Amino acid sequence: MKEKLKIDIVSDVVCPWCTIGYKRLEKAIVELGLTEQVDIEWQPFELNPNMPVEGQNLDEHITEKYGSTPEQQKDSKLMMSEAGEELDFTFDYFDEMRMVNTFDAHVLLEYAKDFGKQTELKMCLTTAFFSERKDVSKRDILKQALLAVGLNADEGIAKLDNENARKEVRTKQDYWKSLGVNSVPTIVFNRKSAVTGAQPVATFKQVLTELMKEQQTV
Repeated sequence: MKEKLKIDIVSDVVCPWCTIGYKRLEKAIVELGLTEQVDIEWQPFELNPNMPVEGQNLDEHITEKYGSTPEQQKDSKLMMSEAGEELDFTFDYFDEMRMVNTFDAHVLLEYAKDFGKQTELKMCLTTAFFSERKDVSKRDILKQALLAVGLNADEGIAKLDNENARKEVRTKQDYWKSLGVNSVPTIVFNRKSAVTGAQPVATFKQVLTELMKEQQTV
């Protein structure tokens, strides 16, 4: 049996370009008929590791972090919403939207991996945040997401208080940072080559086609 193409996606649940990047990659995979030939694993990256429990108003946060003007933010949100629409994903930006801490979400994504539900949970959480106005740092929301993808919610939530599970996420974050990953999404192929950012579908198709050719000649 042929080796599957391993794809690591380093990303955060509350990163809009990570969602757009993944949806474009997914489209490229489907259109090339490679669904059964790739193995996707999500890797943890926190855009805001020091985000307090109460979160921060999104507009304030973006101004503080990137120095964007209200006009620039408006343009950026419009661009993301339009990119989302093309991919059947809804970005519902609203005035009271808050940036939240995502560490617990990453713990649960590690838990979901053992059951082959990682991508499903990732999309469930990112949809909850961007499309459903939900706070993905809250345990009741995290529990709903676990149930929605058919995972054991009590077992999953228990992981949030498990020091080993938390340590595993920190170790993985440090590993990717040590490789120089400092912006997301970073999409890594066979742990050898990588692309960053939400590339167009055509670019992903080109990369995947070249990599599949290489796989076949090995």
